[in-house]
Amino acid sequence: MTLRARGVAVDFVTSGGEVAHALAGADIEVRPGEILAVVGESGSGKTTLARTLMGLERPTAGQVTWDDKPLSYNIRSLRAFRRRVQMVLQDPAGALNPRHTVYESVAEGVRLHKVTDAEGKPEAELVARALSDAGIRPPEALFQRYPHELSGGQRQRVLIAGALALGPELLIADEPVSSLDASIRGEILGLLLRLREELGLGVLVVTHDLGLAWNIADRLAVMYLGRVVESGPTEEVLSSPQHPYTKALLSVVPEMDGLDPVILTGEIPDPTRIPAGCRFHPRCPALTSGEAEAAGVADRCRTAGLPILSAENEHQVACHLVSQLLTQ
Repeated sequence: MTLRARGVAVDFVTSGGEVAHALAGADIEVRPGEILAVVGESGSGKTTLARTLMGLERPTAGQVTWDDKPLSYNIRSLRAFRRRVQMVLQDPAGALNPRHTVYESVAEGVRLHKVTDAEGKPEAELVARALSDAGIRPPEALFQRYPHELSGGQRQRVLIAGALALGPELLIADEPVSSLDASIRGEILGLLLRLREELGLGVLVVTHDLGLAWNIADRLAVMYLGRVVESGPTEEVLSSPQHPYTKALLSVVPEMDGLDPVILTGEIPDPTRIPAGCRFHPRCPALTSGEAEAAGVADRCRTAGLPILSAENEHQVACHLVSQLLTQ
C-alpha cells in the first residue's frame, strides 16, 4: 500500500490572528518496502508533513491518500488507518508513560485495536514477538521494567515495538535517533533497515541529518519552508545535489570530505511571511555570490514562484538557476 500527499497545504492561525503556512503544497509518496527520508532544518515543515500523513492534521488544501483512496477523518476510519500506519516519536522518554511497564506500553495498542493474529496467539506472545522484532531479546526480561530503568536505545526500541505489535505496513519515524548517543544511533538505523528487509515495511524517516539519510534511505525529499525543493533517489541527489539549499546542508555533513562548508545566513523565515519568488532566495548563496545574476535569473528568484515538485522517482529540483542552466 502506498501513502501519498498531493499538493498538501496546512495553515495554522497564530495567537495574533496571522496565518502560518506550515505546508504550502507538498507532494510525497511512501511506497511499500522502501525508506523515504524527509530532510531539512527545523521549521521546514517536516514534522507537520508527518503529522498530516498520519491524519493528525487536516490539510487546508490538497489530499492525503492511502491505497489510492482519500484519507477519511472520521474516528472509525482513522483507527483502522492507524493500525496499518504507525508513528514512532522522537522522544521516547516523553512518549512512554513512566507509570507503565514495558509490557503495558507495548500491549496498550494491541488492546486498543483488538489485535489478533492468524494463529490466535495470546497477548503476551504478541508483545514478546514485537519486542523481539524490535531487537529486545529475550523480550520477557524487560516485561516488568519501567522506562526510567531502560537505556535510551532500549526506550526507542520499546516505542518501535509498540508500533510493530499492531502489524503495520508503514512506519513514520520522526527524528528516531536524534536523542540517542552515536553508538546507539547505528543500531536503531540498522533495525529500521532490517524491518524493511524482513517485514517489507515502508518507512518514512523525518530527519535534519543528511548523513543519516544517505545511510538508510532509498529516496530523499529535501524540504524548505513548507515545500519540497529537491527530491529523487538518495544516491543521485546526494552525489549530485542541484539545489543550493541541498548543497549547503550536504557541505556540513562530516562524512563529506572535500566540500567547502556553506554557511547559510539568517534563519528559515516566519511561515506567516513567506518571501515572494523562490522562498529560499533571502538566504541563497547563488544570489549573494552573484551566480544567479550572471545567469540572468536573479529577478526571477526574487519575484517568480516555483511549481510544486511531483512525487515521481526521478531527480527533481525547484530552482530558477538550475532550470536556466539546464536550458543553456
